[in-house]
Amino acid sequence: MPAPLSSSATAADHNPATRYGPALTLLASLFFMWGFITVINNTLLPHLRSVFDLSYTQTTLIESVWFIAYFFASVPSAKLIERVGYQKSLVIGLLVMAAGSLGMMLAASLPSYGVTLAMLFIIASGITLLQVAANPYVVVVGKPETASSRLNLVQAMNSAGTMLAPLFGAYLILGRSKGGTSAAGTVLTEAERIADAQSVILPYGIVALVLVALAIIIARFPLPAMGSATRRMAREDRKKHSIWAHRNLVFGIPAIFIYVLAEIGVANLFVNFVSQPDIANLTHEQAGRYLTFLWGGMMVGRFAGSAIMQRFDAGKVLAAFATGAFIVMIVTVLSDGPIAMWSLILVGLFHSIMFPTIFALGIRGLGPLTEEGSGLLVMAIAGGSLVVVQGWLADNYGLQNSFLLTAVCELYILFYALWGSRPTRDLTNQQAS
Repeated sequence: MPAPLSSSATAADHNPATRYGPALTLLASLFFMWGFITVINNTLLPHLRSVFDLSYTQTTLIESVWFIAYFFASVPSAKLIERVGYQKSLVIGLLVMAAGSLGMMLAASLPSYGVTLAMLFIIASGITLLQVAANPYVVVVGKPETASSRLNLVQAMNSAGTMLAPLFGAYLILGRSKGGTSAAGTVLTEAERIADAQSVILPYGIVALVLVALAIIIARFPLPAMGSATRRMAREDRKKHSIWAHRNLVFGIPAIFIYVLAEIGVANLFVNFVSQPDIANLTHEQAGRYLTFLWGGMMVGRFAGSAIMQRFDAGKVLAAFATGAFIVMIVTVLSDGPIAMWSLILVGLFHSIMFPTIFALGIRGLGPLTEEGSGLLVMAIAGGSLVVVQGWLADNYGLQNSFLLTAVCELYILFYALWGSRPTRDLTNQQAS
């Protein structure tokens, strides 16, 4: 996978005369779109559960297929970028996503659970290509000293997409379906299920049109060239050290894997959970609107965490957030009514800093091994595919009790923050130039 670029490489390719603002604005729209489309799943899953009368295991399998695509599509994406370049890869990624969105319209008209899984895999593969191409591009286009600022900016746009998606899905999917506007546990007739399935056609048609329009704009846009900044480190430098000798990376890989499992499990089962009579007794449409607070908390937490970590050690901040996440998940499991709902919403605030902080701690001190370590951490995002385990727990031990898995995940993050993230040795000064 294309890995994060060294500052020396970035500086060598930066041209002060080039204006990067328009390119970054366009790239930010990509981050917005893949965040938006990913979170549509949070309203799509309870909808599909109603349409196809799925168990929680079958429902969470949908999200597992989504993250399996990250695992299988990442290496082919890297090879495609090497062959055709970054700009063409961005266009291809958008068109692949558009094709999958059109396929979702086909799946809804049939309707077919199997075709739905296949189309979501295609959409996620397109998003993987965008992730592999856009992240290193954002690092390169612009001044090296402001690379972190640019990444924070586009990640904020990603959060904006995740905040708006639940409203879009609640209105155009859940709000236009019998299952979405009925009380939890309502049994639909065959005719009602077919009608509900077709409510997906309009929103995915809109998404497909927007993706095609973006592909056309990017294909015609004069994006600045990346030059030689994507060259990997010399193999001889790599052979001098073992990547597995670094505790912070070895424990950081499962930390990313486990964190993504926790985040996705909460988001995917949120609507079903708060819709229950003993929790908030809401329709799926109403519950989908509350999902915005979960993702909004993550955006607020990122800004707050960034400011806090300017004064306090990142590991200690991560430990505090992991402790908070564990507490609210225990409250979610042991309580009911509005307390259970709002405690589950609050976990979004505590989850906010986890991914970027774990990532930064995982590559700390790797020096010439930074690129390889970064690639391994990115691959660990596939941990979201194991959300099907929480679905199985929900089926066999109850939906509310299934969140004990999330609580256990928070304990591992706490372990990583306090001990696992400490670098075994620092190779930073040995970074190849």
